[in-house]
Amino acid sequence: MVMSAALAEGYGWVWLALLFASAGVFHHAGIKIPFFAFFAHDSGIRCKEAPAHMLAAMAIAAAFCIGIGVWPWALYDLLPFAVDYKPFDATHVIAQLQLLLFSALAFVWLKLSGIYPPELPSVNLDAEVIYRKLGPSAVKKTTALAQTADRALRRRALAATLAFTQTVRRIHHDAPTHGDVAGKMVATVLVVFCAALVFYYLV
Repeated sequence: MVMSAALAEGYGWVWLALLFASAGVFHHAGIKIPFFAFFAHDSGIRCKEAPAHMLAAMAIAAAFCIGIGVWPWALYDLLPFAVDYKPFDATHVIAQLQLLLFSALAFVWLKLSGIYPPELPSVNLDAEVIYRKLGPSAVKKTTALAQTADRALRRRALAATLAFTQTVRRIHHDAPTHGDVAGKMVATVLVVFCAALVFYYLV
């Protein structure tokens, strides 16, 4: 229905993309996976039968797939507008049969010609590699950079504190002992310096 609507509205490139996507889905999920899962070389793995609740879930899903495919008007009636679409006319049936036939033909040709790569024991990379590999690596690198910058800033702050302390001591030592000007100046400078340190640690 979506492909027919796209073609009817003049979106030929959208229809072509959907057509290739349909062929790819059938080629990959309908032929390639079942063939390599059930008809490839025997790896020696013997699996137990699925539990009863999984079998029931698969049976229900299969029943829905067959029911929707045989009687799609049950879904069409749920749409908020009238649907005048005939999925089983000659045009749609022939087009889908051609799609299935040529997808199967492409798989057979790729298999017999040896274009398919050999089976290798490996790990399939999917979107999960972002949070499984790239995410932790980025966090570690960012944390290391932040720790390096923090250590450098702390060393500079400590050096500035020591230099400032020595300057205050020198001023206090050189100032007259009987006057209050030097004491007030030293106290004011210390207050400003302490406020700057508090601001630095808070920010």
